[in-house]
Amino acid sequence: MVPAQGQLFALRLAVRVDDGRRAQEAVVRDLCRPPRGIALTLAVLADTHLPRGGRRLSPECLELIGRADLVLHAGDFTSVRTFDELSSVAPLRAVHGNMDEPELQASLPERLVVEAGTVRIGMLHDPGRREGRGARLVTAFPGCAAVVYGHTHLPEISRHADVWILNPGSPTERRRAPHRSLITLEIDDEELRAQLVALP
Repeated sequence: MVPAQGQLFALRLAVRVDDGRRAQEAVVRDLCRPPRGIALTLAVLADTHLPRGGRRLSPECLELIGRADLVLHAGDFTSVRTFDELSSVAPLRAVHGNMDEPELQASLPERLVVEAGTVRIGMLHDPGRREGRGARLVTAFPGCAAVVYGHTHLPEISRHADVWILNPGSPTERRRAPHRSLITLEIDDEELRAQLVALP
């Protein structure tokens, strides 16, 4: 999780304030970019929908999260407890989803831009209808190398206009997807590599 040199990557959340109310958009910026040649590893999640009965995140999922330098979550934690549990495992940046408790919807932005190393990543939960989705997401997040979304529970790793479009699926509730899943991202200088990981 931490590079061999023991380098720590400090992050801050910059939130625009308008008339005393929290804005629906925020930007996360890293204060210390990793030196060239040192890769950042991100775990990308969405739609955990916990707690629900006896359902839990699998040990394999928790291991991947624990090894990440940063975790991105595209909404629908469902509960504050789940948000807190993930925050205790690794640094977490997230947007809210339509199924999240009111407290989460009030405290998390609807859209987020994360600067991880030299790469900007846009995030939101609901991408709207499938038709024209890639173009809409690229337009909504200018200057981003990737856009992460959730809501559909259907994993996606694709490219639109040289921008990565990423949906990690769900680690707990696959619905019409072939398996539960998350995405791992490796960022090395300005190169981004995405891999879909099937979970039990």
